[in-house]
Amino acid sequence: MQRAVSMVARLGLRLQAFPSTLGRPLSCTQDVLRRTPLYDFHLAHGGKMVAFAGWSLPVQYRDSHVDSHLHTRQHCSLFDVSHMLQGTLSLFTNEAGGILDDLIVTNTSEGHLYVVSNAGCWDKDLALMQDKVRELQNIGSDVGLEVVDNALLALQGPTAAQVLQAGVADDLKKLPFMTSAVMEVFGVSGCRVTRCGYTGEDGVEISVPAVGAVRLATALLENPEVKLAGLAARDSLRLEAGLCLYGNDIDEHTTPVEGSLSWTLGKRRRAAMDFPGATVIVPQLKGKVQRRRVGLMCEGAPMRAHSPILSTEGTVIGTVTSGCPSPCLKKNVAMGYVPCEYSRPGTPLLVEVRQKQQMAVVSKMPFVPTNYYILK
Repeated sequence: MQRAVSMVARLGLRLQAFPSTLGRPLSCTQDVLRRTPLYDFHLAHGGKMVAFAGWSLPVQYRDSHVDSHLHTRQHCSLFDVSHMLQGTLSLFTNEAGGILDDLIVTNTSEGHLYVVSNAGCWDKDLALMQDKVRELQNIGSDVGLEVVDNALLALQGPTAAQVLQAGVADDLKKLPFMTSAVMEVFGVSGCRVTRCGYTGEDGVEISVPAVGAVRLATALLENPEVKLAGLAARDSLRLEAGLCLYGNDIDEHTTPVEGSLSWTLGKRRRAAMDFPGATVIVPQLKGKVQRRRVGLMCEGAPMRAHSPILSTEGTVIGTVTSGCPSPCLKKNVAMGYVPCEYSRPGTPLLVEVRQKQQMAVVSKMPFVPTNYYILK
């Protein structure tokens, strides 16, 4: 379930934050799994439900994982991401420069900031924001925090905009990547449509009032272009696009520079050094770091998380953080961390899979070209 937290500042700024898993594990002590507003809808459509990040979510439907993956690349798929993200990527960092969470922030035309966090980081993110709100209130700032429950649907793929356009009055050609607008969608009012996603394809994420989630999903599925897809396809799609999975590819012990996320740090913040961990991160931007996140490709057995990465001399130099066979490339792709001197694309390495060493090569990411909708 999507939650919104809103912060209202003296300048009319309002922050709304949503917890998100985005394929990411959540440490949840609750015995009962959380359910999105589409839980019964998933069961009715053959969804194979699994425990994931404290939620009960479909890993796939009647179609195979690979079929769902390829359908997204060629047509469009509908994902229940009521625990997910929308907007522009930003980071919460700690004083050591580590990434507490990668969040998505949308600066809305209504004067609000929508902030979407990972569900696995929701508790600590909310506590962090609440502490900051109290700090600002104590010095006289007019700031508030609001939690709103919504569902979040992701319609992803090259025909996604065409499918959605039939159900909205707004011209989606005027909604480029990482922008959003509130509109009525297939008769469901109060939806926020954001041109974004975590597959590398064009598409949208629709924040919809929970009571209208099933109605909207049903309307979208009436178009033959649209099929349901689950967590399995979502994970392989994001990996082909070179996108990180929090808790696997980045965490509290990874700096933005090490994680190849330096682009999330704006020029003003770099110059002002007014964020947690700046004294660690900014010098890394100007110099070298000991390790970097890289892409890897290999043939043979697929690389998986925790597979050792070795130099061609056989010395262990790093670890795979995510990996899978690429349905589009028919090769195995992965991400991992290696020392800087081994991070150049084209560098030959070894990976150990099932106690056997096989050749791998450092590769540029994304592995599959992205197709985001950018106005020219």
